[in-house]
Order: sequence, then structure tokens, then C-alpha cells
Amino acid sequence: MLGSAPGVTQQHGALDLTVETPASLAPAADLVRGVDRQPLIDALARAGLTIPPQIHVTLIAEDDLRARATPEWIVGVASGRRDIVIFPERIGSYPHDSLESVVWHEVVHLALSAEAGDRPLPRWFHEGVAMSLERGWGVTSQAQLLLVAGGTSDLTDLERLFRSETQPETATAYLLAAALVSDLRLRHGAAVPGAIADRVARGAGFAEAFTLETGGTPDEAAARAWQIYRGWTSWIPLVTSTVSLWIGILVLAVVVFLATLRKRWQRRRQWDREELGTRDTPP
Repeated sequence: MLGSAPGVTQQHGALDLTVETPASLAPAADLVRGVDRQPLIDALARAGLTIPPQIHVTLIAEDDLRARATPEWIVGVASGRRDIVIFPERIGSYPHDSLESVVWHEVVHLALSAEAGDRPLPRWFHEGVAMSLERGWGVTSQAQLLLVAGGTSDLTDLERLFRSETQPETATAYLLAAALVSDLRLRHGAAVPGAIADRVARGAGFAEAFTLETGGTPDEAAARAWQIYRGWTSWIPLVTSTVSLWIGILVLAVVVFLATLRKRWQRRRQWDREELGTRDTPP
């Protein structure tokens, strides 16, 4: 049984947040409580979703039996409309590179479940919406997607990747789902996820709700969204050539490294300007 500190509840507008944690994860619990909720609330609203009024977060340490029984690449799990479990010591690998991104991701799952009236939604839709609302989806993720999109043909392949027991394949599934939902929101409006979930809550099947909101089938939307990445990768035999795969990974690593250097350079320039301003300010 988890040896946890008493739950701590914080009121933030209409949101009631409770964090349950063992003493060893107290700093992580403080970070969860300190997550800036207004940007998350705004992001959910743009997607046609509402933040749950109550959220209960349980933090689990790696020496807990429940952590040992959970695959190591699983960082967080959302259940129903209010419950989230997070393994903070696993954070750091794609797609979850910060505790804040995990909180965002799992809260989106809760909001989607509530909007759909707890009726089932495809895994790819759940994860794609959650990823598209995270701050981590951007140029680096799209560069990673160039390396994997060529080998996936349809949503059946995508669901297979989500069922995989290997971290690289599940990471690929997250990337593809995020690209698909991001394309849907660009083409049909940012609030289309909430609109689809709302139709499901009112009794429509997911495929029917999707077609009514977008005018096409999920497979058609996937083919369109991934087409640009397939175009770039059609000349690179990633699936059959180990050499090409490692070249692609090396190129991606260089891109990420250069982006990191640029951020550091910009930060250093900002510090220099602030220091110069301080020197010029009369006492």
C-alpha cells in the first residue's frame, strides 16, 4: 500500500485539485500543484473542451509494487473524469519531457472522456488530441515524424503501434496521432475534437460523428495528414536500411543540438542586455 502524505487540496477558480504522494515525491507534488492552470484551461477551451471540476492526482514512486507492474515507458494514466496516476521518476523521454507536459496530457484525457459522456473514443484520437494540446508538439516532433511516417499506411497500423510493448513503436504512434489531429484542427477548426466528442456523447458512433464534423472518414483524414511526411521519406528506405535509419537519427540529433544552442545563445544575449541595463541605471 502506498505510504502517502495526506491529500492536499487547492482551489483554483472552479477547479478542485487533490495530490496524493509518498514523502519521497513531495517536490514533484509541489510542481503538480504549481502548474499554471489558466493556459491549460484556455487550450482546452480552444479545442472545445472543459477542464474537469475535480482532479485527483496520485504520484507513484518506482519502488512501489504498482510501478513494477506497469511498463516502464508508461509515465501517466488517466481514468474516467477525475483520476490521474503519474510516475514522476520516468519523465524525460519522448513524448513526456516534463512533469507539466504529463499533467497537461492526462487532464486532456479526462476532459475528452467527460465531453464524450464516458462513451468510447479511439486510442489514436485520445492521444492525438492530448498531444496536439501539449506545448511539446512542434518542429522537433515533426522532424522525428519524418523518420517514421513512411512505414505506416492506415489507422489499423496506428492502433497496432499503440498496442505494441516496445517504447519506439509507441512513441511513433504518439507522433502519428498528433500529426493527424493537428491537421484536423487546421482544416476543420481548433474546436473539432470537442465537437466530435459531443456528438459521441449524444449517441453517434465515433466514425459517424467524425464524418459529420469533417466530411470524410478517419482513414481518409489520416492519409491526407501523413501524405506530406510520406513525400519526404519516399526516397529513404528507412524500413529496410539500417544505415539510412541511423543517418536520419544523426541528422535529427544535429537539428535538436543546433536548436538547443540557439536557445542558449538567445538566453545569454538577454542576460547580457539585462546586465548592461543594470549598469546604466543610476543609483
